[in-house]
Amino acid sequence: MAPKPRYTAQHRFPVIDRETEKPRGVPGWAIVGIFLILLFNFITSAAAFLMPVTLAILLFFVFVPFRRLMGKIGIGAGISAAIVTIGMVALVGGLGFFVSGPISDIVEDSPQITQRLEERFESLRESVRPLEEVAAKIDSVTNGGDEEESEPIQEPPAPGISLPEEATGAASSVVTATAEQTGDQEIRVSVDTEDASTLETLASAGPSVAGQIVFTLFLLFFLLASGDLLYLKIVQSFDSLREKRAAYEALREIEAALGSYLGAITLINAGLAICIGLAMWIWEMPQPLLWGVAAFILNFIPYLGAVTGVAVSFIIALISFDDIYTPMLVAATYLGFTSLEGQLITPYFVSRRLQLNTVVVFITVALWAWLWSVLGMVVAVPMLVVLKVLADHIPGLEKLGNFLAGEAPPELEDDDEEDAREIVEDGNDREVTAPQGA
Repeated sequence: MAPKPRYTAQHRFPVIDRETEKPRGVPGWAIVGIFLILLFNFITSAAAFLMPVTLAILLFFVFVPFRRLMGKIGIGAGISAAIVTIGMVALVGGLGFFVSGPISDIVEDSPQITQRLEERFESLRESVRPLEEVAAKIDSVTNGGDEEESEPIQEPPAPGISLPEEATGAASSVVTATAEQTGDQEIRVSVDTEDASTLETLASAGPSVAGQIVFTLFLLFFLLASGDLLYLKIVQSFDSLREKRAAYEALREIEAALGSYLGAITLINAGLAICIGLAMWIWEMPQPLLWGVAAFILNFIPYLGAVTGVAVSFIIALISFDDIYTPMLVAATYLGFTSLEGQLITPYFVSRRLQLNTVVVFITVALWAWLWSVLGMVVAVPMLVVLKVLADHIPGLEKLGNFLAGEAPPELEDDDEEDAREIVEDGNDREVTAPQGA
C-alpha cells in the first residue's frame, strides 16, 4: 500500500507525482504570473484611490526636508504642513487663473478650429492626389490592366424618409437613422442621438479630478503634520538594530533622491517653458503663454511628452499658417528645444546616480500610462527612482538596482562581476571578427 502524502504548509493541497509517489507543489513561475495578473487588475480597478495616495506619498518625501528645516527654527509640523498645502493650492489656483483665459478662447473657437483643420487636411490631400493617381496607374500597368475599377453602387434613398434640421445640423450630436419597411407603404424611422461631446466628457470628469486633488492635499497635510511618526513606525517594524538603521538610511536616501530629481526636473522644465513660450511668441503662434505652460507640464512625461508637444505644435501651426513650411519649422523649433534639454541639460544637472536605464524608463512610462493614463506617466519615473533606491538597500536586490541604473551603473560587489564583463566583451569581439559565412 502506497504511503499517504503528509500535508505541510507548502503542500496544503498536494499533487501526487506518479513516478516518485511524492507530493508535488505548484511551480513558482505560475504563482508569480497569477500574482502579477491580480496585482495589475487591482491597480487598475482601484486607480481612483491609489492615484492620489501615491501622489501624496511622493510629495511627502519631497517636502519632508522642508518640514524638518522648519522644525529646526521652532515652527511646528502642523504649521509647516499648512504652509506646504496652502502654497500648492495657491500655485495650482494661480496657474489655472492664468491659463483659464486662453483655454476659454480655444473652447469658444473650437468650431472654427475644427473647420480650419479639416480644410487644411483636405488641401494637403489634394496636393498629394497626383501622386495617388500615378501610383494607381503604375499599379494598373503592373497588374496587366485587366482589372477595372469598381465604383460603389449607391442606392437611392427610400422615399418619404426625412430627418429634421435640428437632428442633422447639431454639431455635438451623433445621429443614427434606421428605416424599416413593414409593408407596402408603412415605413418606420428611428433616430438615436448621443449628445455626449468631448467637452461634455471633460466637464463630467472635472468633479472626479477635483475630488482627487482635494484628497491628495488633505493626505499630504496629515502626513506632514504627523512629523516623524511614519518614519518611526517603519523603523520599529524591523527587529535588529542593523535593520532599523538600514531602513532609516533608505528613507533618507529616498528623500534626497526624489528631492534632487524632482527639484532639478522642475527647474529645467521651467526654463524650457520660458524658451518655448518665447519661441512661439516669435513665430506668432496663438496663446504663447499656454504653450509655455503645456511645455512645462508635458516635459514631466519622458519621451512621450516631447513627442506630444511636437505633434500638437505642428497641428496648431498648420491651422494658423497658410503654407506647409512654417508649421514644419515651428515643430522643428519645439523638437530642438526638447532635444537640447533631454540630451545635454538634464544629464548635466541630474545626478549620475539618479540616471536610469532608458529602455526601462520607456517601458515603465508606457505601463503606467496604460494603468493610470496621464497621471501614471507623470509618477512613473519618480516611482522608478524609489524602486532603485530600495533595490540598492535591500539585500538580494542589488542586481535589480544595477539593471535599473543608467549608462554608468555602479560595479557590483560580486565575484562574478569581472566574469560577466569578460563574457560580454568576448561576445562582442566574436561577433565582429566572425567570418561572413558563419
